[in-house]
Amino acid sequence: MASITLGGNPINTSGELPKVGTKLSDFKLVNSDLSVATMSDFAGKKLILNIFPSIDTGTCATSVRKFNETAANLANTAVLCISRDLPFAQKRFCGAEGIENVINLSDFQEGSFGKANGLEITDGPLAGLHSRAIIIVDENGVITHTEQVAEIADEPNYKAALAAL
Repeated sequence: MASITLGGNPINTSGELPKVGTKLSDFKLVNSDLSVATMSDFAGKKLILNIFPSIDTGTCATSVRKFNETAANLANTAVLCISRDLPFAQKRFCGAEGIENVINLSDFQEGSFGKANGLEITDGPLAGLHSRAIIIVDENGVITHTEQVAEIADEPNYKAALAAL
């Protein structure tokens, strides 16, 4: 399990992020239109997985905005913004913000993506949500970079994530 903090207070996750050099395991996440997205939907593309607790927090919203700006200029790359928020909340946020270059995916039904990738927060006030993390995947589905953000209120290292592409 990873030890992270929320406002400086220690909390834990259900495990560790997947290892660099391994393949990202398949997933079933819910799109804003309630259809199911799987790893095969993004076959042959590089992926930036921007994972966070909730779109309705300042840092999470900032990461979606920043990756939206960047994604417009990335060839053969999809930015997946993943949280346990309902698809309706994700869609509302992106509509209000004019965000069109990222794909919001929800793990609200079972949290299986978070559990499988060691992202589920297991204690504290955000228990059950995902920790803030970045996973970069190449066009063959191999993980090339991960970042478990140590303090949930901090933004991820965007430069390191983009450099891993």
